[in-house]
Amino acid sequence: MKLILRMLIRDWRGGELGVLWGALVLAVTAISGISGFASALQGALRQESHSFLAADVAVRDARPLPESWLHEARERGLATAETLTFSSMVWGGAADDMALASVKAVSEAYPLRGALRLSAAAYGALREHRGAPAPGTVWLEPRLFALLDVQVGDTVGIGETELRVAAALRGEPDRAGSFLGIGPRVMLNVADIRRTGIVQPGSRVSYRQLYAGDRDSVRAYRAELESRLAPGQRLQSVETSQPAVGEALSKAERFLLLAGSLAVLLAGIAAALAARRYAERHQNTVALLKSLGASSGRIRRLYATSLAIVWLIALVAGWILAWALQALALRAFEDQLSIAPALLEPRPYAIGALTALVCVAVTAWPALGRLSALGPLRVLRSDLPLHSARESLDYGFAMLALIGLMYAYSLDVALTAIVLGGLSALAVLGSGAAFLLLRGARTLGMQAGSVWRLALASLQRHGLGSTLQLVVFGVAVMLLLLLALLRTSLLEGWQRQLPEGAPNHFVLNLAPEEVGEVSALLDNARIRREKLYPMLRGRIIAVDGQALPIEAPGDAPRQRESNFTWSATLPDGNELLAGQWWRDGELDAVSVEEGFAADLGIQVGDRLRLRIGAQYLEVTVSSLRRLDWQSFKPNFFMVFPPGLLDEYPVTYMSAFHLPAERKTFLNTLLRRHPTATIVEIDVIMAQLRATLGQVSRAIELVLALVLVAGMLVLVAGVQASADLRLRESALLRALGATRRHILGGVAIEFLTLGALAGLFAVLAAELAFWALQRFVLELDYFPTPALWLPTIVAAALLLGALGLWNCRRVVAVAPARVLREVGSA
Repeated sequence: MKLILRMLIRDWRGGELGVLWGALVLAVTAISGISGFASALQGALRQESHSFLAADVAVRDARPLPESWLHEARERGLATAETLTFSSMVWGGAADDMALASVKAVSEAYPLRGALRLSAAAYGALREHRGAPAPGTVWLEPRLFALLDVQVGDTVGIGETELRVAAALRGEPDRAGSFLGIGPRVMLNVADIRRTGIVQPGSRVSYRQLYAGDRDSVRAYRAELESRLAPGQRLQSVETSQPAVGEALSKAERFLLLAGSLAVLLAGIAAALAARRYAERHQNTVALLKSLGASSGRIRRLYATSLAIVWLIALVAGWILAWALQALALRAFEDQLSIAPALLEPRPYAIGALTALVCVAVTAWPALGRLSALGPLRVLRSDLPLHSARESLDYGFAMLALIGLMYAYSLDVALTAIVLGGLSALAVLGSGAAFLLLRGARTLGMQAGSVWRLALASLQRHGLGSTLQLVVFGVAVMLLLLLALLRTSLLEGWQRQLPEGAPNHFVLNLAPEEVGEVSALLDNARIRREKLYPMLRGRIIAVDGQALPIEAPGDAPRQRESNFTWSATLPDGNELLAGQWWRDGELDAVSVEEGFAADLGIQVGDRLRLRIGAQYLEVTVSSLRRLDWQSFKPNFFMVFPPGLLDEYPVTYMSAFHLPAERKTFLNTLLRRHPTATIVEIDVIMAQLRATLGQVSRAIELVLALVLVAGMLVLVAGVQASADLRLRESALLRALGATRRHILGGVAIEFLTLGALAGLFAVLAAELAFWALQRFVLELDYFPTPALWLPTIVAAALLLGALGLWNCRRVVAVAPARVLREVGSA
């Protein structure tokens, strides 16, 4: 043990263990820190996203829900609340001051998640509030103050009662959760519903029960509720009621897992390079011990114990840094998210320890284990090779183990395969570039100046090493660039797909006689709008003679109600995938959206039986369409030929873009058309941006960790050939080379390697980015040429600086001393 400790202390003082130890510390820190932070952050983001429901889970029905469900939930320790939503006319002070409003009655505990935003005047200072309005009072959205000509303190009439206006309602957490009855909001206490006399048997009301609590209790009660749901009852979660939010969180979670797995890969590469150099510098030590009688078994135990000590020290240091990282990261988010720091949760630390152990076993130990095969003759013949044919096999096994870790962290075969495909492409490009360098370096070197000749000759001499460094550098740069591209894609990709001036308001429920006036009103106000579409509700009850059930388990086909419209031409933003659009005069046809068709098993040529109100209609599927749902333009699952639905009562709808500073236009529109319903999409988009902004800060922090891992790989790669370069540079100095020539040659060599690594990293990252966007994240791919040149320049400058830094002793120390130090290692 004394020998082991003396050897470790000597190697530590000499700096030989620095990169190996640093790689293991980084592996533990990255995985334990990212795992713990990501776990807490994902939980917090999901908690915040539940504000879109005002609860963790909710049940909705058009009929009153069982009170026993609320009692049982409270017995299980869950918080509960209930809401009723319906449309009703609201009266102001004068008889003609009235408006159709969306009335929402809430219980005292509402909201369970998130908060209401109120102000003392229509557009006064905002404050957060949790709880229902006091009995006998209401809160109005600001637009209703103008429509009803009232102020805070006045009374408004709802049904058979009058209620006092207590505040302006500026925001509610679950407003984006449903479009039923959307209009200017009136919120009152559920205790006042009976006084209004509005809700009667047959009234169109949306009833919701809300539940919230700890994750396990909510999950268990949710499973219980799913088994009790009757036809017409719907269980809501963030994923089902707000798929855009659920999708954003799912993609963020995948990104964090990918970042963790890439940090492991980078740390493993750094550990392998550092262990290889450490083994090379210990060849003479092992040969000397062998000449003094040490057996191969004792040599193996010596280095195994040394590596175990390094692993333990790195483990403790990594755990401490991971704890500090989590504490700092969670503290940075405490103002934005309700994160409960579980800094001593054992699972992230156990994962970090296991990761470091795998890195030691598959990347560091093979190089050290081969030291025992050296013979004592090495003392006399330093040219005897340490590396054997088995080294390639060891590296292959190590790569398979690291790939296994990547999959274990991401649990996504496609994601892992795509990243590895990018790495493989980079390795092929790097090897090809190295081959060209070897063939062309001699010719170029003869024609270049002295400094360039020195650099190109060095590249040629270190052909295999240059290839390895080029690939390693390129891998690190590629992974960093790929993460940066994914981060940008997650946060800005959906916004890039939304064209400037895209509709941010919908107007619904327009009578046919109102169409011309509303069109003129929007056009005269120079508001960009879409065409007005007819709309009616219908239900598919059979496909090709096969009746569809009203309810079905899971995703099985069932009767589906949707909005119908008609159009003579293919609507804007629609793409025809199969079949043909109808000809003029053709009536027996319908075009169906591809996803809707897939859910019901509909194909071109199928015969559909529909029910519209109390009447039935049969049509043939003539085409399937793909819609651009992210355009926020009016989209319909089913489009019919003009003339087919003329006998059915319809309303009209459209979408338009209204800048925030022109919101008062909505008052004009509603005054002239009080039965119209306005859907403010910009409010929903603001909530989405807030959630994505929180995800952005998390991703930036994780990206910083991976950046550190990439830097360590670069340092390990440069140091892998540092001894040989020091020896060559010392010989050149002894032969009269100047500092300028040596440093210039080193700089040019590493700048060239860096530029090539950056170039190939850009190509491989774009390839992997395209595949991830297309097959994993399901987003449109956008090339990023603005990053190409900066990436290549940054890689060249970074590697040039690292090369100069690691070879700085050559011009600062006498050549004899450098040769003596390297030769005695």
